[in-house]
Amino acid sequence: MDRLFAGGTVNAAESGQKAAPALFLFHSLLSDRASFDAVVPTLSRSFRVIVPELPGFGASKAVAGGLVEVADRMAEAVTDAAGGSETIVLGNGYGGFVALQMAIRHPGIASRLILADCGAAFSEEGRQAFRNMAAGSKAKGLGAITDVAMRRLFAPEFQEKHPELMRDRREAFLRSDPEVIQAACLALAGLDLRPELGKVGVPVLVLVGEHDEATPPPMSRELAALLPNARLKVIAGCAHVPQLQAPDMFLEAIGDFLPEPSAAK
Repeated sequence: MDRLFAGGTVNAAESGQKAAPALFLFHSLLSDRASFDAVVPTLSRSFRVIVPELPGFGASKAVAGGLVEVADRMAEAVTDAAGGSETIVLGNGYGGFVALQMAIRHPGIASRLILADCGAAFSEEGRQAFRNMAAGSKAKGLGAITDVAMRRLFAPEFQEKHPELMRDRREAFLRSDPEVIQAACLALAGLDLRPELGKVGVPVLVLVGEHDEATPPPMSRELAALLPNARLKVIAGCAHVPQLQAPDMFLEAIGDFLPEPSAAK
């Protein structure tokens, strides 16, 4: 069931146990909230699962500004949707950067974080890749960068073996607002959250796909090392969207970090 939060600006799907802790799932930049479809049914058995469309995606209204403004909008939505219950936030890719920025600016908004395939800052090579994507989409449209976007999500071998899934992912990407994609790319190109990581005192699980090219494993290792209370898990054989590529492995990776089901009822 879809609901609007944060004064009607953030649209989210809600399912699961009403009295359980709220588990928010933030999607990546090059995908959409459907990337969590394979794991939501299992998670909904123990949690109230809320899967928002980040600002500018789907039916959620865009926000003027950069990652700070996006994080503040999502903090409003999380506070509104959680309604005072225990809150866990899981972010994948861009959603992970949003969740991390949100936790820095709004301490205590979540009792724990799961940051999947993100980091605190990109290398210069990574920054340039985002600048190129922003420039390419502005000049020629999202179609001009679709192949690059899909490569950042999935390894070529995976794409060849899953043509229907890739067709769906391409169509989802092409439905994105080009200006939102461009603004996010430029925000990520200039991002460096390393000086502020000490503000995040809650437990954090840092996940990364072994073959992630968009946010390579060294970024996650650095992130886990700099956060005060974090642990790292590498998901073998996966790339940037492990919950879509290998949902069972993803659920296993986060299982012992989430509250026990008995505590979530």
